[in-house]
Amino acid sequence: MQSRSQALVKILIESEQQVLAGWMDHLRAVAGSGAGDDRLREQCLHLLRAVRAALEAGQLKNIQAAEWDEVRQLLTEIAHTRARQGAMPRETAMFVFSLKQALFSRLSEALARQPEALAEQTWAVSSLLDELGLFTVDVYQKGREEVISRQQQEMMDLSTPVVQLWDGILALPVIGTLDSERTQLVMESLLQKIVDTGASIAIVDITGVPTVDTLVAQHLLKTVAAARLMGADCIISGIRPQIAQTIVHLGVDLEDVATKATLADAFMLALRKCGAAVGAAAPGAAA
Repeated sequence: MQSRSQALVKILIESEQQVLAGWMDHLRAVAGSGAGDDRLREQCLHLLRAVRAALEAGQLKNIQAAEWDEVRQLLTEIAHTRARQGAMPRETAMFVFSLKQALFSRLSEALARQPEALAEQTWAVSSLLDELGLFTVDVYQKGREEVISRQQQEMMDLSTPVVQLWDGILALPVIGTLDSERTQLVMESLLQKIVDTGASIAIVDITGVPTVDTLVAQHLLKTVAAARLMGADCIISGIRPQIAQTIVHLGVDLEDVATKATLADAFMLALRKCGAAVGAAAPGAAA
């Protein structure tokens, strides 16, 4: 094992620039290879030297060993960066796999008269780079999942804003489908806003909810109940004819919940509950 790693180390020391040039040439030929030439060259050179350091320690096969810590760290940074940039998995994997061609060329020259040694070294290099490539793809996939999860959370936060319409009156426009996770977020946002503002009325507007089934209705009732426990009455607005028919058909009990067809109607009701009113300006009043 030591002789295999030392043979590769010798190539990486004596032919570093040739290997680097061949690797970069192949990367440039791959569509969507990622960074510009300077950044790409820096990444390639850094990784080559980290691989050489691991091989100098005599560790060829187990890339989870401590000798490969720097290599794994570099590949993790590269994979996460490309995941954030929206690169495809194949493009990320090719960053590692394309090193094979450059190394094979140098091995062929160095071991041209030793076919058995050439075959052995070729297999060792191929196995090593396969492991590093698979590691990079795994890290990339986890990075993409984290990006998607964060984007979904940000979209959920944006789609559940709690707006203060008037002193003591909040509005929560719900857009999209209500599931258990979303309902939890809606309740947390609404309850926190009730605490922050001391509001006594909360309008939950479901105009942007495409369909209402038993589960959605239950989620709405949970939100209303939670708001009441915090001392705020709820009004549900956006009850379209189709939704009204569905609620009746499902047998959902909304008798003790005020409902209105539009957010404007709900706001006027909320104002009356607060003892306030909005009227037309007197003729001749200043704008």
